[in-house]
Amino acid sequence: MFRAIADVLRQIGAALATVVTLPFRAVARLFGGASSSTRRTGRRSGGRPGRARRV
Repeated sequence: MFRAIADVLRQIGAALATVVTLPFRAVARLFGGASSSTRRTGRRSGGRPGRARRV
């Protein structure tokens, strides 16, 4: 029973997060997708995106 309640709350949270992030996604598209530009710079550095370089 607790698992069912947790699943419902999780679905509500996911729907709420989607609604909250929609305006920010729309603004990001208007400004040319700032998130895609950060991914491109990661590829130029020669390393894998998302992994720190060891020095």
